[in-house]
Amino acid sequence: MSKITLSGHIEVPSEDLNEVLAELPNHIALTHQEAGCITFSVTRDSSNPQRFDVYEEFTDKVAFEKHQTRVKASHWGEVTKNVERFYTISEA
Repeated sequence: MSKITLSGHIEVPSEDLNEVLAELPNHIALTHQEAGCITFSVTRDSSNPQRFDVYEEFTDKVAFEKHQTRVKASHWGEVTKNVERFYTISEA
């Protein structure tokens, strides 16, 4: 199976920023524990505090889809419901 890579960024509305920042460490820790997670990073942009760069790699499409399903049902999914996402997903 092919590795799945997601790269891009999210833009967090100012009214959601504190809640997103509070939940981010938990979201990262839970994702790192997922089967098939190769790498996962969410980094706050130094010039725009509402932008976070996202990079993730999963071993295959099944692992990536399980991650997406977990995220949607998680507290992270709830606190980021108003976030704009700008992603590119590729398979290699």
